[in-house]
Amino acid sequence: MRIRDWDFNLRIRIIGESATNISFWIFFPYLTIYFSDALGKGTSGMLLVASQVVSVFANLIGGYCADRFGRKRMMIAASAGQSLGYGLFALALSPWVDLPLLGFVGFAFASMSGSMYWPASQAMVADVVEDKHRNRVFATFYAVQNFSVVIGPLIGSVLFLDHPSAVLLAASLVCLALAITLSAALAETLSPEKLAAKKQSGSWSEAILAQMKDYRIIVTDRVFLLFILAGVLIAQTFMQLDLLFPIYLKETIENASLRIGDWQAHFGGEKLFGMLVSENGLLVVLFTVIVTKWMDRYKDRYVFIGTALVYALSIFLFGQTSSVFGLVAVMALFTFAELMSTGPQQAFVARLAPDDKRGQYFAASSLRFTLGRTIAPLSVPLSDAIGYPWTFGLLTALSCLAALIYHMMFNRFEKQSSFGN
Repeated sequence: MRIRDWDFNLRIRIIGESATNISFWIFFPYLTIYFSDALGKGTSGMLLVASQVVSVFANLIGGYCADRFGRKRMMIAASAGQSLGYGLFALALSPWVDLPLLGFVGFAFASMSGSMYWPASQAMVADVVEDKHRNRVFATFYAVQNFSVVIGPLIGSVLFLDHPSAVLLAASLVCLALAITLSAALAETLSPEKLAAKKQSGSWSEAILAQMKDYRIIVTDRVFLLFILAGVLIAQTFMQLDLLFPIYLKETIENASLRIGDWQAHFGGEKLFGMLVSENGLLVVLFTVIVTKWMDRYKDRYVFIGTALVYALSIFLFGQTSSVFGLVAVMALFTFAELMSTGPQQAFVARLAPDDKRGQYFAASSLRFTLGRTIAPLSVPLSDAIGYPWTFGLLTALSCLAALIYHMMFNRFEKQSSFGN
């Protein structure tokens, strides 16, 4: 299914969301540096944890509201909320205000709005795309998002570090333009009958409680419980790309050089980090399909355990490497670990779930990332308390522990399943 054959709603969105994603990735990789410098590592780490907790509940509320009030209305409201949050952040970073805490409030509000946007966005794809074409449409949006990860940090390494307020103001205007465009051109995809039925359903608090009750399946299915535990531990590693890595590079690398023939370039820690994040995004765009096909040749046991061990090796090497070429190589290894289990993990959940509970299992499986995002920022104050070597060592140990849990999980899975893989 080619993009020109897509529903008009999706064609509008892929253009608008590309612009907002690029504007987001221009500044997002450098926020940990900004908040740790302005507020201290301990305070910034705890505030980032708090913002992720709020985003978790915002995501649940966003899914409820997308069904109750419609996809279009929620996407417009969320885009406008992001615009307001980034605008407040831009004001807080301006020379005549300079209030970091106010900036964090703006960022947290924008993050909450973004969390409320995505449930409506995903639901709209399901509304207008036939089941046989959905994987390709979702993959296209994913590829475009990762293309933004390539471009954004490179631009940010030049613009955001010197002009943070102007960059955030531009992001606010881009989100406002998206809200206006969606309001004028987007069509509602939730049928009037379903919209009317949802409006007569229970309150938002009842909807959230109902979704939280679905997570009870975790404690009744021990294989799934081990899968979630290992996933949370793995999340502590790959989420450091946006948390610990930028601070570590800023504080440990003042002037790294890269020389190829007669050409030579020098990087400070911030710009080097921008280059590494762009490398990660580029490798994801180029090699997701290739690595997924390669991993299909191996049993899930080896893929999952291998992923954890490659993450452990990459996080260990990252704390031991200071050369540009070395860090580029380590980032390639880190990205390879990210790509190894992207497809197999979703397929494993589908195999594990009973047919009548598949939706619940997929919803509960997102706890790997939900809990991971909530806990991962603790690495920032931890590095200040015990130092970088011990922090990287702890993250390495957590990834190794995840490999052990995966081993236990497959042992149990193969005992209770005649088609264990």
